[in-house]
Amino acid sequence: MRQYTIIFSFLLLLGISFSAQSQVQPVFTGAKATLKHYKALYVLNSGDEKKINGTLRNIKNALEDPRLKGKLELEFVVFGDGVTIYDKNSPYQEKLKDLKARGVLLAQCENTPKERNIDKNTLYDFINFVPSGNGEIIIRQQQGWAIVHP
Repeated sequence: MRQYTIIFSFLLLLGISFSAQSQVQPVFTGAKATLKHYKALYVLNSGDEKKINGTLRNIKNALEDPRLKGKLELEFVVFGDGVTIYDKNSPYQEKLKDLKARGVLLAQCENTPKERNIDKNTLYDFINFVPSGNGEIIIRQQQGWAIVHP
């Protein structure tokens, strides 16, 4: 009888072990967007083409994330060397117009053109101006916006 108990116990443990190993692990698909509204401020203070294109791609990716569809408010603030993206001679006009058409607020720090003697008329006329890029970051962060500085 004792021999049957040992065999039964062994088989029971073996079955539990196989059962635990064969359980399907849930697939991680990222965070769930459970809020009704999300806000993010993208920051660019570099004139590097790779950095500019990466930032524009990041904004586009956020806009196309199915979890955030219809829930996302974005602002793109530029200062310092980033001013090159808003120059009328830059190759970014179509990408910027597309972002604006998709609801992205496009903002330029007023200090940069002032400090660098850049005529505002040389910048795209469809952008907005804020008193300072750093001030915009500080205010938006305190308002609960995610700050993204790719």
